[in-house]
Amino acid sequence: MTKFIGREEELEILGSLLKKKSASLVVVKGRRRIGKSRLIEEFAKKHTFDAFYVLSGVVPTEKTTAQSQRDEFANQLSIQTGLPEVKADNWNKLFLLLFEKIKFGKIILLLDEISWMGSKDSDFLGKLKNVWDLYFKKNDRLIVVLCGSVSAWIEKNILSSTGFVGRISLDLTVKELPLCDSVKFWGKQTTQTTAYEKLKVLGVTGGIPLYLEHVDKTISAEENIKNLCFTPHGVLFDEFERLFSDLFSQRCEKYKKILLYLANKSAPQEDISKHLELKRSGDIGEYLDELQKSGFISRDYTWNIKDSEVSTLSQYRLCDNYARFYLKYIFPNRIGIEHGKFNKVSISNLPGWNTIMGLQFENLILNNRQLLWHFLGIPPEEIICDNPYFQRKTARYAGCQIDYLIQTKYNTLYVCEIKFSKNELKMDVVREVQKKITDIAMPKRFSYRPVLIHVNGVKEEVEENEFFSAIIAFGKFLDMQDSYTTSESL
Repeated sequence: MTKFIGREEELEILGSLLKKKSASLVVVKGRRRIGKSRLIEEFAKKHTFDAFYVLSGVVPTEKTTAQSQRDEFANQLSIQTGLPEVKADNWNKLFLLLFEKIKFGKIILLLDEISWMGSKDSDFLGKLKNVWDLYFKKNDRLIVVLCGSVSAWIEKNILSSTGFVGRISLDLTVKELPLCDSVKFWGKQTTQTTAYEKLKVLGVTGGIPLYLEHVDKTISAEENIKNLCFTPHGVLFDEFERLFSDLFSQRCEKYKKILLYLANKSAPQEDISKHLELKRSGDIGEYLDELQKSGFISRDYTWNIKDSEVSTLSQYRLCDNYARFYLKYIFPNRIGIEHGKFNKVSISNLPGWNTIMGLQFENLILNNRQLLWHFLGIPPEEIICDNPYFQRKTARYAGCQIDYLIQTKYNTLYVCEIKFSKNELKMDVVREVQKKITDIAMPKRFSYRPVLIHVNGVKEEVEENEFFSAIIAFGKFLDMQDSYTTSESL
């Protein structure tokens, strides 16, 4: 098993459950491959429990029945506990058998992929709730973890269900690893690999632990991307199709169309609805909500700078780096990849590479905005609003879009330009950001601080111009020692 990296905050949160004097019912959700089950396993190792049981639902297929899920549960239960395998025609019998093994002692029970486990039985959750109330919670040292990748199902059927009100001790969403932890996958090679090389890899993998584990740190980023994505046996070649079919089943194609549209730009709901030819008040809201809860897209709200009120206007952004890379470069070239046509292609010569890497770069910075606050010396409690900012064109104001805008309670705006380039940035970037600032509907008594985040350096003329209040290299986000200090200070 590979070395476990990061998740100190999540482990600390889980550790707080040990201070309770009663049983805990925990919900852990997040994107597939994000490391939810591994997190619980490491938590169990760290605190030396008397027993740790993992019982998992299986991916539903057309042939999956409620009975086949119960049979699989019974088989896993028998293997892990030594109990005889039973033919259970209902969940009550299985839960009561399980209770005999968890009624005493310091124990963790992980019910993994909970949505699959109960997908074919409408009474599953009701029976689980009853067995918790009547039996499981009698062991005040028991922690039951309900874990799953279909976050929308968990939200609807557990977190928002009246049956579980007041019973959930902790609701934990596991997100991508921050950059300061992602960089640790390079190990001893981290000092031998440039920030640009790491950016190219992270532009494909994001902070997904399983993907980072497959990166060969002894070869170049281009070779890694070819091996992972542009060979038929590459781990990331058909990962997206498996991921989506597992999570979304019959809606897979509709969701893929939404992500294909968002792969090139952020967009409001009405534009997405029009593109998919769906009524705005129809299913599109549900589709977007499920993709958001599953961690593939983010909904970015803009706001009124004058009174700092959040607007009803919002844009959806494809925030999953692997999903964008797959849809832009792997999906349309699958046949060519299978025939070996990409064996000698330079990754940086792919169509629109700079534009796509720019979007991937933005995602990485936005996912690590707390580090940016630290570099700029902004205490979190001073921030009123922060997000990618957009302003619609009106008769009075021009339209504009800011990569990332921070508004503080002292009427200061930090206008952040996140700029990807293979070469050093020239004075064009100054003129570009000046134009954006001019277009912002900025009230009186507001000051602004232009900020530039880059990856491959800036020309001396840009620094000498002193237009930017801060110029921050991507490498600073990756510096491990600085990141450790930052996490402690936030």
